Amino acid sequence: MNRPEFYRYHNGQKAILPFADAEYEARLKGLRAIMAEHGVGAAVFTSMHSIAYYSGFLYCAFGRPYGLVVTQTECVTISAGIDAGQPWRRCYGDSITYTDWQRNNYWRAIRSVTGAGAVIGYEGDHLTVSQRDLLRAMLEPSKLTDLAPATMRQRMHKSPAEIDLIRAGAAVADVGGYAIRDAIKEGVREIDVAMAGRDAMELEIAKRFPDAEYRDTWVWFQSGINTDGAHNPVTGRVLQRGDILSLNTFPMISGYYTALERTLFVGEVDDASRAIWEANVGAHELGMSLLKPGASCAEVTAGVNAFFEERDLLQYRTFGYGHSFGVLSHYYGREAGLELREDIDTVLEPGMVISMEPMLTIAEGQPGAGGYREHDILVITEDGNENITGYPYGPDFNVV
Repeated sequence: MNRPEFYRYHNGQKAILPFADAEYEARLKGLRAIMAEHGVGAAVFTSMHSIAYYSGFLYCAFGRPYGLVVTQTECVTISAGIDAGQPWRRCYGDSITYTDWQRNNYWRAIRSVTGAGAVIGYEGDHLTVSQRDLLRAMLEPSKLTDLAPATMRQRMHKSPAEIDLIRAGAAVADVGGYAIRDAIKEGVREIDVAMAGRDAMELEIAKRFPDAEYRDTWVWFQSGINTDGAHNPVTGRVLQRGDILSLNTFPMISGYYTALERTLFVGEVDDASRAIWEANVGAHELGMSLLKPGASCAEVTAGVNAFFEERDLLQYRTFGYGHSFGVLSHYYGREAGLELREDIDTVLEPGMVISMEPMLTIAEGQPGAGGYREHDILVITEDGNENITGYPYGPDFNVV
């Protein structure tokens, strides 16, 4: 039997993608302008976020390489045979399937689009050293150019269609938040509360997006000492009266992440905890007021830092105050150029979407011990911002 190195498996009809064809064409037009500026003949993307952004296809690697090749005339996903026709159905453009009958058929499939000797654009923040060596050996590029910084800047500016999807995601996060609040009571486990929020969001996503693929929506619900880290996984810890809680809902819609994060207490909150909580809420409100066009990420950070320093709380801050949204999750993606940190000088512009999420962590054994965090999503507008998070923050609503 003559077994091919790669082939096209266009099985079934194209699915309804997260965005209209015109949206993907606009993204590709922007990418091709970047490529022309850098003298790149073919861009080879390997990350989940870039492939999804330009083609709509969100791959499941499971140890196999995936790709997207874009030239001035073509947009082609490169996927493994195990996925059959799903990558073609779920992508904008063409799709090639590589086989595993021999090693490096992945790169042979890519070469069928790029040709040999081209100027190749790649993602320097994602391509591994071993895959970079294979790229050089298999594609024989005349030059390699890192497109990651320029494509990240493109992704930082959201289209109206993207903002609509993010807005829907924020509403789904609120649904999960209310379901979690309803499930909170003394004697239940973190995992039980987390499942209530996740299930509510999955159902809401399916209602709002009947043509989507559903995956990766999750909840981090933490209690007591488990609140000290923002990304601490869910456990079986049982809730007790007076516990500090951290509610974190993360709906995933076609690769797009949104989030709701809130501090709560079970039954009652002591005076020391309330004081820290209210200070963090104050920082949150100040931070949101600073998010406007013309402000730099570093300037916003400095403003919130000053607020905490005046109250002798800055030493309890654990990370930056917010980040961009788009194609990302805890598995992939990051628009690191749009984060609220001292070392980021990016200036906010209309169409950017960013969170405000101050967090203070007080060590166990100290008055007010625990992690305090509030998180809202804001769209930068022409004259300020629009907060698209609806779930209330602060002690009035969140002592459950």
